[in-house]
Amino acid sequence: MKKFLIALLCLASLAGRLSAAQVLDRKEVIERLDSCEAILQEIQGNFKTAIPAEYLRAAKGIVIVNQFQAGFILGIKDGYAVAMVRRPNGKWSVPAFLKAGEVSFGLQAGGKTFNGVYLLMDDSTARLLFKNRMNLGAEAKAVAGVRAAEREAVTKPLPSDVKVLVYTAQEGFYLGAAIKTGYMSPHEEANRLFYNTTYRMPELLYSDWVTPPPEARYIMDYVARLTQ
Repeated sequence: MKKFLIALLCLASLAGRLSAAQVLDRKEVIERLDSCEAILQEIQGNFKTAIPAEYLRAAKGIVIVNQFQAGFILGIKDGYAVAMVRRPNGKWSVPAFLKAGEVSFGLQAGGKTFNGVYLLMDDSTARLLFKNRMNLGAEAKAVAGVRAAEREAVTKPLPSDVKVLVYTAQEGFYLGAAIKTGYMSPHEEANRLFYNTTYRMPELLYSDWVTPPPEARYIMDYVARLTQ
């Protein structure tokens, strides 16, 4: 049993090293940004999964997540995310890149994807994005949010302590269900490649020190239109 556990730990370590060894270039970073925009468009393009306008207008931050989970016994969830925050002047920040994933042990097999949008509903939750490692579901209560198709039928408000609303492209996602979000951390290399700067998350999200590259304008304009 001891040898078995050691082997699993070695596999986890190897997986982390392989992930770290992947060479990222600016083209791939742009593809990640485009895929996150596509996830948001897919969710908003279907009335059954769309986020209601009033929640988008109230949000202080938005995180779009693209994750893949696969494994047998050792489960590895890996992926990436893009985050934007609403600044005190009401304008949205440039998109910043995150790593997203987790490793878990137990009997499991197969693979699945998770494409989703997290709405961060207050400034303190949005500022969790500064942390080297964060778990929104653990550090701020995260639940499945009301969808546009459900809005008229929902009479009971969500609990007042909810800080993160989660939306996916999956129809029938259970309203109000508690969500385990996994961990996320700033992807400093992706941000450096995209913006050609060493500025970190606080400067990217809450300052005007970075000029958005042309590739960032599409998602920035789209989020601005959704949240007007």
